[in-house]
Amino acid sequence: MGERELLCHLLEGLKTVAAKPKAVVLLSGGLDSAVTLFLARRKGYECRCLLFDYGQRHSNEIDRARRLARYAGCPFHEVKLRFPWKGSSLLDKHLALPARRSARSIRAGGIPSTYVPGRNTIFLSIASSYAEAIGARHVFIGAHSQDSSGYPDCRKAYLEAFDRAVRLGTKAGLEKRLSLRFPLIGKTKKQIIELGTSLKVPFRLTWSCYKGGGRPCGRCDSCILRAKGFKEAGLKDPVLS
Repeated sequence: MGERELLCHLLEGLKTVAAKPKAVVLLSGGLDSAVTLFLARRKGYECRCLLFDYGQRHSNEIDRARRLARYAGCPFHEVKLRFPWKGSSLLDKHLALPARRSARSIRAGGIPSTYVPGRNTIFLSIASSYAEAIGARHVFIGAHSQDSSGYPDCRKAYLEAFDRAVRLGTKAGLEKRLSLRFPLIGKTKKQIIELGTSLKVPFRLTWSCYKGGGRPCGRCDSCILRAKGFKEAGLKDPVLS
């Protein structure tokens, strides 16, 4: 290849990179958000990750989110929030975490104490502002309603409503340049793990346990649902190895 052809090839490559649409991905460090990040990358987006430190008792997930973003080669911003109120066992260590429940009882048990009031509304509002400021086309969130803990802000109806709010309440949304994406919404944990495996997500870097610490407790709702997903997928959880 001559110098002129090489230069043309390099210029075309730069145009391709420049043409990539941007996306903001909410990255918690958990399994679902990691799969969402890698899926957005596979779809051709230039991803910017948002990490939230909101005083959660399992704060080690923040370090996992940093490691995931670096592994994926994506820039990230950390947002620190402190609620002057609690109202959740994820924020108040004096409240007991639900433990040793079966997946069936988790689904049938209503909204658990780990629900953080308005969390996704706050996160998505900040993410939408960030996305509009940098010219991103979409905000990606890894929420899903199947095999979840029943959080109201993980339901499809809620996310569709927030998408409408973004389209109506932002300049970019009114100009049809910004919207919300929630690609995992109807999937089970098994299906999410299978998708992540096909995307080569480094599950060993993820963290799901609500208790925090050096090793997953294996008893909280999040650990139970994660274990169920890996078992049904016929895979071993690398975090436990």
